[in-house]
Amino acid sequence: MPFTTDAHKQFEKMTQTPVPRLICSLAGPTMVSMLISAAYNLADTYFVSQLGTSATGAVGVVFSLMAIIQAVGFMLGMGSGGVISRYLGEKRNPEATQAASTAFFTSIMVGFVITVSGLIFSDQLMRFLGATDTILPYAQSYAQYILYGAPIMGATFVMNNDLRAEGKAFFSMVGISIGCILNVILDPLMIFTFHLGIAGAAIATVIGQCVSFVILIFNYIRRKTIVGISFKHFSYKWSMHSEILKTGMPSFFRQGLASIATIALNVSARVYGDAAVAAMSIVGRAFFFLLAALLGFGQGFQPVAGYNYGAKCYSRLKQAFWFCVKVGFFGLLILCSLSFVFAPQIMMLFRRDDPQVIAIGTLAFRAQCAIMPLQTFVVISNMLFQSIGKPKQATWLAVLRQGLCFLPAILILPRFLGLLGVQISQPVADCFTFLIALFITLPFLRRLNGFIRSGESREADAGFVAEPLESTNTDREEP
Repeated sequence: MPFTTDAHKQFEKMTQTPVPRLICSLAGPTMVSMLISAAYNLADTYFVSQLGTSATGAVGVVFSLMAIIQAVGFMLGMGSGGVISRYLGEKRNPEATQAASTAFFTSIMVGFVITVSGLIFSDQLMRFLGATDTILPYAQSYAQYILYGAPIMGATFVMNNDLRAEGKAFFSMVGISIGCILNVILDPLMIFTFHLGIAGAAIATVIGQCVSFVILIFNYIRRKTIVGISFKHFSYKWSMHSEILKTGMPSFFRQGLASIATIALNVSARVYGDAAVAAMSIVGRAFFFLLAALLGFGQGFQPVAGYNYGAKCYSRLKQAFWFCVKVGFFGLLILCSLSFVFAPQIMMLFRRDDPQVIAIGTLAFRAQCAIMPLQTFVVISNMLFQSIGKPKQATWLAVLRQGLCFLPAILILPRFLGLLGVQISQPVADCFTFLIALFITLPFLRRLNGFIRSGESREADAGFVAEPLESTNTDREEP
């Protein structure tokens, strides 16, 4: 397949546009879509919280199930997205289309497996996820419809990431945002007007996901994208699946461990009653809203990293990394400072009539806000390694926060500190995650500097157009 005019223009844009302007133009739509998605999560929790403390706890329990579905979707989506951006940077369009098609249809097949197995073992699954006897009925009602939508949700995550990977973040934003906004509108209608209770919230979620799916796939049907999706381009070769899985595995570990961490958190909080489970559920959703701004900004960085690494524009890659770290840190510092001050009011939005939920949640929320800005370096580093095809470093960073650091904290601290241990486990884990991330990322950046100083960084600042990497012969190992 020739390097088409659209692909050529996109290549020039990604390798020649000034880095700050390029990242901001790509990050704007991704931040909007992430914030709207996070706002939907908050709205979902808010409306369900009107049904009582046990119903609020059920949202936290099922959130870990949704994290499993997201883990699959993000693994295939971020995996194929990273492969796509690198292939487009190398001008290998046919392989990019293969990656998109393979990830899309794989996500649907895996989604069906999750649906069937989840419905068969519903009772055991909800108890395993941390449901108490009083939370269980609500959790089962909510989870049933979420499981029905698993294939669509997984495929939507894939298309969302693939569109961003080729620099079409606006299309991604429109599809995700409309689905989330519809979800928020449908929530009160389904829960209160049609008297469906917590099941209504789940139905609204699935309808919103279906609408997002249709809007996103419409871009591929109308050929508004550089890469395409078609079953004839589905690859049966292990090499393609391996490349997607290696690139996307950090996302799987990150999201999968987020699910395991939520389960461990629910189980630890369950000892202190439904109020503790509900409080930590609210904190998790509210905190994700803050994190969503950083994730959206970082997702604008990923295609820039993939394209420029593929084109060997290492100086631009380094500039993009530090730009995102600085902007992300100061942005989060402002958001977290405001949230720290108004933490009690934030908790009261959800359970005004339950002072125990407010007290537990306020302390936990403030502790997380105090440490959160440090996560900027961790998140951007993770996205850097994932986008440029460094699965080992990306995987280590992905497993740190919710795995290697959080799980020991949530298992050990409550034994010595009781409920306080549950509340501070995440910020303690975040401190250790940041310190370890420094040892993983800084050596790579120093190595990148060596390539820049030696003149092996091929920049596009003066109208340079990089050749495909296959045609480049060098004895020196890439960073």
